Amino acid sequence: MARIVGGIAASHTPTIGFALDRNKHDDPVWAPIFASFAPVAAWLAEKQPDVLLLIYNDHVTSFFFDHYSAFTLGVGAQWKVADEGGGARELPPIEGHPALAAHIGRSLMADEFDMSFFQNKALDHGCFSPLSMLCPHEHAWPTKLIPLQMGVLQLPIPTARRFHKLGQALRRAIESYPEDLRVAIVATGGLSHQVHGERAGFNNSEWDHRFLDLFERDPERLAEMTIAEYATLGGFEGAEVVMWLTMRGALPANVVCKHRSYYLPSMTGIATAIYEGAEDEAWPAAVERHRDHIAQQLEGVDKLDGTYPFSIDVAVKAFRINSYLHRMVEPSHREAFLRDPEASFEAAGLTQQERDLIRRRDWGGLLHYGAIFFVLEKLGAVTGVSNLHIYAAMRGETLEAFQQTRNAPGALYSVAGKVTGDLDWDRSDSH
Repeated sequence: MARIVGGIAASHTPTIGFALDRNKHDDPVWAPIFASFAPVAAWLAEKQPDVLLLIYNDHVTSFFFDHYSAFTLGVGAQWKVADEGGGARELPPIEGHPALAAHIGRSLMADEFDMSFFQNKALDHGCFSPLSMLCPHEHAWPTKLIPLQMGVLQLPIPTARRFHKLGQALRRAIESYPEDLRVAIVATGGLSHQVHGERAGFNNSEWDHRFLDLFERDPERLAEMTIAEYATLGGFEGAEVVMWLTMRGALPANVVCKHRSYYLPSMTGIATAIYEGAEDEAWPAAVERHRDHIAQQLEGVDKLDGTYPFSIDVAVKAFRINSYLHRMVEPSHREAFLRDPEASFEAAGLTQQERDLIRRRDWGGLLHYGAIFFVLEKLGAVTGVSNLHIYAAMRGETLEAFQQTRNAPGALYSVAGKVTGDLDWDRSDSH
C-alpha cells in the first residue's frame, strides 16, 4: 500500500523562483533562501518519493472567480508551468499520477469532502516556485505530482479546523491505495505578509516563529483559530498558512522536526521545514475498513446493464475528445467543424480513432470511448441529429423501435438553442 514518508512546508513567494532563475546563489540578499531549501532538497533526494502531493493556492492565474472552489484536486496526467503575465518560466512539465489522484478523490468524497477536480490547467508560482528549489529539473522531474489547489482568496473560506480534517482524510486516502508508493505531502504558502491596501508590507516575525512552534507541537491550537485571527497576526494574505494544517493533519499526532528555517528578506516571511512521523505504520484492519467505506457508495453499479459511469479515470482518459465536443457551444468552433471537419480535427490534435468516431456519428462508440452523453447531444444539435436518434443508436435500435417504448412516440427534440430553421431529424447517417 502507499505510505506517507513525511511532510514538507515551504513558502511559495515568487521571489524564490526569481532568485533561482537569476542565479542569485552568491548574492548575500538571496543566499539565505538557497540555504533554507538545501536541506529539504537533500531530504527529498534521500527519501525518493514516487509522488508529491502538493498543497497550494493559485493566484488568479488558472483559477478565476467564475467558478471558485474550496478544495480542488488535480487529477491530470501532466502539469505545465503557468504564464502569470510575463511569460512562463523555462521549466519542464511534471508528470501527474492520475490513478492515485482518482483514488484520493473517491476517498475524500466518501469522507464527505465536497471536492472539485481539475486537469489541463497550468500551475503558477504557488506550486513551481518552491518545487523548482526542491527537485532537480534540467530535463525532467524525479517524481510525480498531484496538486491540491485551495480556494483561500475569496471569502468565505473553510475553517482552519476543516483544513486540518482534510489532512486526516488525505492520510486515510493515501494509505488505502493498494500500490506500493512513497508519498511526501508538501504544504506551501506564507508566512506572514500582506500585499494589498494600506497594510501592504505587514510582517510579524514573532508570530511566524510562534506558528512554527505550534504547528509542530500543538496543531489543535492552530485548528481552533479563526481566519480573522490568522489575518490579524500574520497579515490578510498570510492567513493562507491554514493550508499547512492539511499537511499536518496527514501526519501522525507526534512528529519529529528534521529541519526548520526562517528568513524575512522583503514582503513575506520565508520558511522551510521537514516533519516525519514518530510512528507511521498504518493498521491493516483500518486500511481494509476504509477501502470498504470508499467502495460502498458505488457497490453494484458495475452490474447495471448498459450503464457506463463517468468517473475521474474516464474524464482523464477521454479529456481530449470531451473537450473538443464540449467546445461545440462556441460559435467559432462549431462553424469551423461544419466548414472543414478534417482541419478542425487536426487543429485539436484528435487521434485517428477519435476522428473516425465523430465522422461516423458512432454514438455508442463515442460513449464507450469515454465521451459523456451531454457532449454527444451538443454534437447532435450541431449536425441535425435529435436526442431520440442518439438514444436509439446507443441501444442498437431504429428510431421507430425506440419511439414505440415512449409515451409520446412522435416527440423529437434536441438541446435548446436558437431556432434558425427546421432540423432534418430523419438524417440517414444519424446512426
